[in-house]
Amino acid sequence: MVTTPQMMARYLFAFSVGALLVLSSCRPRPVHVEVRQIDGQWQLFRGGQPYYIHGAGLEFGDIDRLAEHGANSLRTWRTDNGRDTGQEILDRAHKNGLTVTMGLEIAREREGSGRGYFGFDYDDPVAVAEQLERVRQEVLMYKDHPALLMWGIGNELNLGSTNPRVWDAINDISIMIHELDPHHPTTTMLAGLNPALANDIRQRAPDLDLIAIQSYADIVNLPRYLDEAGWDGPYIVTEWGATGHWEVLSTPWNAPIENTSTVKAEFYRERYEKVIAADTVQCLGSYVFLWGQKQERTPTWYGLFLESGEKTEAVDVMQTVWNGEEPANHSPQIVSMHLDGKTAMDSIEIHLGNTYGASVSAVDADGDSLAYKWEIMPESVDLGHGGDDEIKPLTLPDRFDTENEANVILAAPKTPGPYRLFVYVFDGQGGAGHANIPLLVTE
Repeated sequence: MVTTPQMMARYLFAFSVGALLVLSSCRPRPVHVEVRQIDGQWQLFRGGQPYYIHGAGLEFGDIDRLAEHGANSLRTWRTDNGRDTGQEILDRAHKNGLTVTMGLEIAREREGSGRGYFGFDYDDPVAVAEQLERVRQEVLMYKDHPALLMWGIGNELNLGSTNPRVWDAINDISIMIHELDPHHPTTTMLAGLNPALANDIRQRAPDLDLIAIQSYADIVNLPRYLDEAGWDGPYIVTEWGATGHWEVLSTPWNAPIENTSTVKAEFYRERYEKVIAADTVQCLGSYVFLWGQKQERTPTWYGLFLESGEKTEAVDVMQTVWNGEEPANHSPQIVSMHLDGKTAMDSIEIHLGNTYGASVSAVDADGDSLAYKWEIMPESVDLGHGGDDEIKPLTLPDRFDTENEANVILAAPKTPGPYRLFVYVFDGQGGAGHANIPLLVTE
């Protein structure tokens, strides 16, 4: 067969077109997401269909388990958390049928610790421009992923902030995102809401498609705050859950008194039903905090899971409110915890060289046999602000006569000071409950 130059040219052209078609079919295709107002009601639409967010905040948590419990979305604080890249998170979410509100790390004016950018000067045009370019590259990297739901520009930038130019920067970032990515809305995560903050957002960041509000026990007042701020636009709640450590009673030595896992679960259900689900006009859904575990004041305060991986009763509540289904296995419930016959509300003092009885009462709705673990550690002194990283205190060894019992004898720590006594209750089926008592050791 004789091949002429014209035949070769036609062959190469056909091959090139075919290769381009193959490459095009392999490229990720974004799913269009938009916010609409229909008959006075705000709604989120994804792929042309109404989409209500049943989600959780997830930094290092288990995406597979999140999907198994009935969620449809997750929220991150940054594109790369130091362990997983944004691509890995988006891919894992997509595999599990979940979407992602992708956080973009934006510098904070306040000082802080841990990951992130702190002590930023929004009067510095060079630094602001550099940040815009950094975020631009992150958006270009992930904008076409089919699991992407929306962009979360910064986290609680109003916390400890005095320079309103931060919102000018947020608006510029939102404009840039919309130019590059017409398929996904933009929002920014706010620590609460008040009239002054709402006015700043309206005047300085009008390009945002919606706002995201973060609130804990105070979320019960959110309807009033929205009304006082005159905010009639759409919003989501991107952090809510346990009562904050700044919202509870404290001991005379300023140790916050943490609720048991069972009391927390009751609050999760109440706050979801009475505030989030109740707003069918402006609220587009929520992300509960935190689908995982972290040290913040204590190792149990905010996580829905223990450090060892067991789920708590709050997970059972979220599964039920997300899809109306009770879990196959219920986590144990804490009835009470005592030290020397007293509760955490009694500001307990114990003395060097003495021993004291400690007890926990717990039940399991499934009738599972329960196991127990006791720990005592110094009260945390590595106290961050606004979710900053904290270091967990070391557990004291050899302080109990036995551990796997509901009743134990505690030998007082050998050094005076504030401590915290923990008990964990396990059902052997992946569920757990927890409680703790702050105490003061004196001579």
